[in-house]
Amino acid sequence: MRRAENFIAGRYLVAKRRVNFITVISYLSIGGVAVGVAALLLVLSVFNGFSELVTSFLVNFDPHLRVEARSADAFQELDALGARLAEDDAVVAFSPFAQGRALAQQAGVVSPVTLKGIDPKRGETTYGLRDAVALGAYDLTTDPGGTPKAIVGITLADRLTSFTGDTIVVVSTADVEKVIAQFAQPTSRRFVVAGVFNSNNNDYNSEYLFVSLEEATHLLGYEGYFQGYEARLENVERSESYGEKLRAELDPDLFAVSTWYDLHRQLYSVMQIERWSAYVLLTLVIAVAAFNILASMTMSVAEKRRDLGTLRALGMTRGGIVRTFMKEGLFVGAVGTALGYAIGLLVYFLQTTYNFYPLDPMKYRVDALPMALHMWDFLSVGFASISLTFLAALYPARRAASIDPLRAIRWE
Repeated sequence: MRRAENFIAGRYLVAKRRVNFITVISYLSIGGVAVGVAALLLVLSVFNGFSELVTSFLVNFDPHLRVEARSADAFQELDALGARLAEDDAVVAFSPFAQGRALAQQAGVVSPVTLKGIDPKRGETTYGLRDAVALGAYDLTTDPGGTPKAIVGITLADRLTSFTGDTIVVVSTADVEKVIAQFAQPTSRRFVVAGVFNSNNNDYNSEYLFVSLEEATHLLGYEGYFQGYEARLENVERSESYGEKLRAELDPDLFAVSTWYDLHRQLYSVMQIERWSAYVLLTLVIAVAAFNILASMTMSVAEKRRDLGTLRALGMTRGGIVRTFMKEGLFVGAVGTALGYAIGLLVYFLQTTYNFYPLDPMKYRVDALPMALHMWDFLSVGFASISLTFLAALYPARRAASIDPLRAIRWE
């Protein structure tokens, strides 16, 4: 019986003698499903490509983990925490840090900055700052004249009109109330620009100014302490699990543990919203094709009314009729999905091999549209396609099963 159902479903879908209007609609439905599947697959691959590109930029420059003191009581525990990180094999490198807001001034131009102090030696392996230096050198020491050195972002350097060797003044915003109330001079320090970095992150390039930990703690008012530790792990994929492990070990009232993903959660949230929005909108293309399937199969039921009555009279059950039409609809969905996969893979191969869609590297940091296909994309797209075609075939299948065989044959 199942072989008969499959045979009849195939004959209803592909007419051997002639191509009628219903058959044309069925072919168009297959084409619509294929186009929708290919478009959805390619759009998701582009989102994957840009997401992986952004992630590579972030994890190559940022630390993988941050442990930050929540209160002054935590400062007394920082040495023990440093010893704990030094003994862990999962931690490749770590550095104490201090970070806060300040003002930078050069040649009459004043700009707010994020002042970040790191250990000059440990920071060399903890951050990707050395590799990101585009002009000058990675140097956070003090020059022979006693002036400390700094490394600034390329956009911030352009805004301050400063170049390597120039002197900038950094003014602390700590104790602002005390400065205003007592009319005192704010804490400031002169720095020599030793290098200009390009992190491929506009926020860092336009705001961050790196100095030695000693200078940052002085300007930010930490009085000999620092803010916490930032670490680079052996495997960035373990940052979430390792962060959970530290949260369980450390007192949450004293320390806050953040991974690189937590530091950029807002960015990834926006990217996820965009991804799901594209998924829903492009699924509507498949839904339109599924509506064509519903229309063609509904007309097929009307056209094959006598045949359906004959099949019922010969002993085919209502369930057999339902399964026959459901298989016809699922066959359309499966063929359209397979063709969509093939088209998507072909375009993906051409783009990744020949880069026929170039991009401006000055704007996007890459010279071609990045694409990356994941198995989850194939599964999610295929699920959406098959589910919609299944639902489209459900109504005409039930309508075909409800036909009275006696009335169908007598009417003919």
